[in-house]
Amino acid sequence: MNQAQKKRVLILCTANSARSQMAEGVLRWLAGDRYEVFSAGSKATFVHPFAIRAMAELGVDISNHHSKTYEQFIGQPFDAVITVCDAANESCPFLPGQYRRIHWSFPDPAAVEGEEAKLQAFRQVRDELIEKFKLFIQTDHEVHHVEA
Repeated sequence: MNQAQKKRVLILCTANSARSQMAEGVLRWLAGDRYEVFSAGSKATFVHPFAIRAMAELGVDISNHHSKTYEQFIGQPFDAVITVCDAANESCPFLPGQYRRIHWSFPDPAAVEGEEAKLQAFRQVRDELIEKFKLFIQTDHEVHHVEA
């Protein structure tokens, strides 16, 4: 599938450091040949080391990702905009155009205290993102795919 046929997905979270970065990595890992995937936040910070570590456990390298703000995506067309935290959902910017608007509420794994507990929280969010995106890909395919 060439770039022009790929569906474009933007994933938003407040700081674009953990949940949205892992979500970008997960969708690209599961179906990157079918989607152009981007993530952003209402503020740019850094990619959390535990997000990088949790994804690396699956062989998914997000260490070259960088945190971005949603402003750079205004005016770009998207097929879906997904928020992965409640704050981003409540303050989600209006992006012009037609797209599916999806919200998935995930707790902030970076807020968990203690190194082992924090890593486990990142793993849990990662695993839940995998399940959500498997369903997203399946239903997106069923909704938009017509057998010849």
